[in-house]
Amino acid sequence: MLLKPKRLFKVSFMSSSAQRHFVGVGAQFVSMAQSTKTLHIGLGLTPGTILTSSDDHVKEAIDAITAGKVIAVPTDTLYGFSCDACSAEAVNRIYEIKGRKLTSPLAICVADVPDISRFAIVDHLPIGLLDQLLPGPVTVVLKRGNSSVLEKSLNPGLESIGVRVPDFDFIRAVARGSRSALALTSANVSGSQSSVSIRDFEELWPQCALVYDGGILPSGRAGSTVVDLVQPGLYKILRDGSAREETTAILHTFGLKEVM
Repeated sequence: MLLKPKRLFKVSFMSSSAQRHFVGVGAQFVSMAQSTKTLHIGLGLTPGTILTSSDDHVKEAIDAITAGKVIAVPTDTLYGFSCDACSAEAVNRIYEIKGRKLTSPLAICVADVPDISRFAIVDHLPIGLLDQLLPGPVTVVLKRGNSSVLEKSLNPGLESIGVRVPDFDFIRAVARGSRSALALTSANVSGSQSSVSIRDFEELWPQCALVYDGGILPSGRAGSTVVDLVQPGLYKILRDGSAREETTAILHTFGLKEVM
């Protein structure tokens, strides 16, 4: 009998008795005022507003995503910046916030495993493989294909795309409600330490329409395990991440062979 990888942790909605708002932006954020000004439009919330990652606040996140904004969200691994993957303007905004090179690709997040086929080619994979890997702390790299509905400006020049279905209800609810794929990348300045708490990227709060607080994430800073599944019958680990052992065990169960 096939088993899913043992979860190193389980994350659910965080409850809190109060919402907190980030005020006092400080002198270092004065230069950001113009770039964050437009985030007020259509949301009625101040940029950098902090809300709990509970089901009570899913609607605000969906509204922000569909309005083309960038939000910060917890996942089953790290905190991430997210936006509508089919909005070129929103995707470019993530690159600006992170100071990330446009040649560095972004992954996408979808709500459920069956959604993956809307954005990438999965026909060559053994039946049931993705259901064993996901939801979980794994990023599967697949070929986009000509039928992918992803915005062409997302990762231009690349035929593949990294896809996540995190084991975290909040972000999956946002993806489901937005009826799109979410672009997803770590919530930090490019090249700096990954974030397991919203305090880790406090200086970037004003750059986001909303910041969702899920507490301190227990998974450490390794991030998801990234595995290339583009070639039939083969796999390649691109990043060890937090679940390499469990991931490779499942891949071997389905008869895939590792490419070094």
